[in-house]
Amino acid sequence: MNEFVEKLYHTGDLTDNELKLLIESGTADNLAEYADEVRQKHYGKKVFLRGLIEISSYCKNDCYYCGIRRSNKSAERYRLDYHDVMNCAEIGYSLGLHTFVMQGGEDMALDDDYICGIIYALKEKYPDCAVTLSLGERSYESYKRLKEAGADRYLLRHESADCDLYYRLHPHGMSLENRKQCLYNLRELGYQVGAGFMVGVPYQTTENIISDIRFMQELQPQMIGIGPFIPHKDTPFRDEKGGTLELTLRLLGILRLMFPQVLLPATTALGSISPIGRTLGLKTGCNVIMPNISPEDVRKKYMLYNNKLISGGETAEGLEILRREIESAGYEIAKERGDCIK
Repeated sequence: MNEFVEKLYHTGDLTDNELKLLIESGTADNLAEYADEVRQKHYGKKVFLRGLIEISSYCKNDCYYCGIRRSNKSAERYRLDYHDVMNCAEIGYSLGLHTFVMQGGEDMALDDDYICGIIYALKEKYPDCAVTLSLGERSYESYKRLKEAGADRYLLRHESADCDLYYRLHPHGMSLENRKQCLYNLRELGYQVGAGFMVGVPYQTTENIISDIRFMQELQPQMIGIGPFIPHKDTPFRDEKGGTLELTLRLLGILRLMFPQVLLPATTALGSISPIGRTLGLKTGCNVIMPNISPEDVRKKYMLYNNKLISGGETAEGLEILRREIESAGYEIAKERGDCIK
C-alpha cells in the first residue's frame, strides 16, 4: 500500500478503488510519516487548543447513536445560562485558550437572541479570540444572525454522505439533503466550516467512507472532525461494536494528505478509546485538541457515548498535563486562535 500513499502524497487524490484498498489495508507503513510531514509543512509543530463549552444536553432529535437523544429518559438534562458560559470563558482565557467552542444538542431554547447575546459578550471581552458554534441544523436566517453577531466558525458533522446509511442512523424527519444544505449555507455566509463523520458506525462500509471523502472534496471545509463510533448504553446501538483506533488513524492520515491545510482535531472520542489516542492522532496529521472547560458538575451529563473522556485542560494542572502530552509527541501548544491558513 506504500505506493498508494506515495501517490496520495504527491497528487492529493486517489481513485475510488485505490482509496478502498488503502482504507482496508493495515500495511501502509509510511502513511503517518507523510501525514505528519504535510501537517508540519503548513502548520509546523503547532497544536491549537479550543475551549469546549457544552452548553446544553437537551436535543429535539432522536439519532440512534447519541446518548442525549430525545428518547433517552435516563439522560440528565441541563442548560447553561449566560453567566455560566462567561465564567467558563474567563477560566479558559486565563489558561491561554483563544477559541471558545459552544456545543450542544439541538435545543429549541437556544434561540438566536440568547446565542447572539453570548457571542457579542465574548467578542467584546475577548476580541483576540474566535467563537466556534456547534449547535446543529438551523435556518439560513439564524446562521446569518449568528455570523453577524461575530461567530467565526461552525462545526456540523454531516455524519454520512450516503443516503441509505444516513437514514439508518437517523429517524424519520431528519434529512441528509437538509444537513448538506446547512453546510453550504454556512460556507456561503463566510463561516470557517467544519464537517465530518464517525468511523465504524453500524452499517458503514468502505464505500460509505469514500462517499464522505468525495463530499468533503466538494464542500472543501476548513475543519474536518472524525472520531471512532463509541456505543452508548441507552441507545438502539448499545450492543454494536465501536470503531477502531487503527482505522480512525488510517483515515486521519488519508485526510491530512487529501486536505493538506485543513484543521484536523485529535478528538475526545479518540482519547476515550485509548490513553494514547490523541497523541497518535497528533503524529498522524492532527493539529487541534479541545479541552473541556464546561462546569465540572455538567461534564458527566453531556454523555454522547459510554466512557467519554472528561478530563482535559479545564484547570491549570490539567492544562499542564495536556502540555506535557503534546510536547512528548514532539509538538507545542500554539498561543494564537489558530485559523485555517487557506
